[in-house]
Amino acid sequence: MPLSLSRRGLTAPASPIRRLMPYADAARARGVHVHHLNIGQPDLPTPEAFINGYRDYAGPVLAYSPSQGLASYREALAVYYNTLDTAAGGRAIDADDILVTTGGSEALLFTIAAACDPGDAILVAEPYYTNYRGFAHMLGVDVVPVPTFLKEDFAVSAQRLRDACTPRTRAFVLPSPGNPTGAVLAYDELVALGQVCVDHDLFFVVDEVYREFVYLDGRHTAASVLSVPGLDSHAVVIDSVSKRYSACGARVGCLVTRNRELYAATLKFAQARLSPPTVDQLAAHAALSTPRAWMEEAVAEYRKRRDVLVAALNAIDGVFAPCPAGAFYLVADLPVDDAEAFCVFLLSEFELDGETVMFAPAEGFYATPGAGRNQVRIAYVLAADKLRRAVRILAAGLAAWRDR
Repeated sequence: MPLSLSRRGLTAPASPIRRLMPYADAARARGVHVHHLNIGQPDLPTPEAFINGYRDYAGPVLAYSPSQGLASYREALAVYYNTLDTAAGGRAIDADDILVTTGGSEALLFTIAAACDPGDAILVAEPYYTNYRGFAHMLGVDVVPVPTFLKEDFAVSAQRLRDACTPRTRAFVLPSPGNPTGAVLAYDELVALGQVCVDHDLFFVVDEVYREFVYLDGRHTAASVLSVPGLDSHAVVIDSVSKRYSACGARVGCLVTRNRELYAATLKFAQARLSPPTVDQLAAHAALSTPRAWMEEAVAEYRKRRDVLVAALNAIDGVFAPCPAGAFYLVADLPVDDAEAFCVFLLSEFELDGETVMFAPAEGFYATPGAGRNQVRIAYVLAADKLRRAVRILAAGLAAWRDR
């Protein structure tokens, strides 16, 4: 008799970003080239300073780092965060407000674990980054959606947030700039949402991983929740080097909070997992010296890709894609009843001149049953000419889907 698994394991949600990979692998095995627009893996070269940070390691022993992260790296991060106008929100950030984690994912896991008991709930702006649900599930925490809508550019309503609060709610989690939507919260929106969190005693957890990827005139970074006054006890920032420096394989993130009790709880979790990766921290520290010009060029490149993609998508009959203000994702409506079935069709039955394209079905980014069923998330992480080719494949694939 096979061993039985936990209900937690049996009911764990599959990632809509990765679960169609077997179809992509099979397509490649048939000799079909797959354009991967399903996953946020940047193709821009990692900054030289980051790579040199690895090459420069010369210690005789690769030792544990402190559980909270290397002091020198946390001190350098504090300087970085204090350039974001965070002082307006309270005292300046210092090294003891920063816990270095194994990627932003661990920062999120630790934060939810410190904020919630099993049976509690977190609110998420829907559509949401799928790992919010994955980590909540691991911890026995319910995910309750606060709906946003494509026709409203995925704006987050403070009133909808307030209406969703219950005695079980412990935190509100959302990204800005957004994954999967590319939406960017303005400062006054953070203030309004933060007030709801204060009124209902919620942690306000903002995933700011894509902070620098903003395409609004006059803005170099998205507003940080750390800059909002009155949230010292409530605000938690989730961050990572993965997208900022095109370094997804460097598993270094952090959480930042002025709440000493929350920090102490997350530090206990960090001690239980021993330490974040030592050499990756040294490389991430070195990356803080990356010239501003590198980031400006990266943002300009993603803006170009966004403009090419949005124009090409909206030129297809029946397709609608809003123009995102940040990150490098968008959610698009397709003229299909079942976007997942269509994505499988593209990978398993369709090709154009030996090529096809892979998207992430958007239904998996929603908690509301049936929502997003005709949508896909697209990551514009390929060069503009490849994006144009991918959209031509999409248009031909839609025609073939209608005629099948």
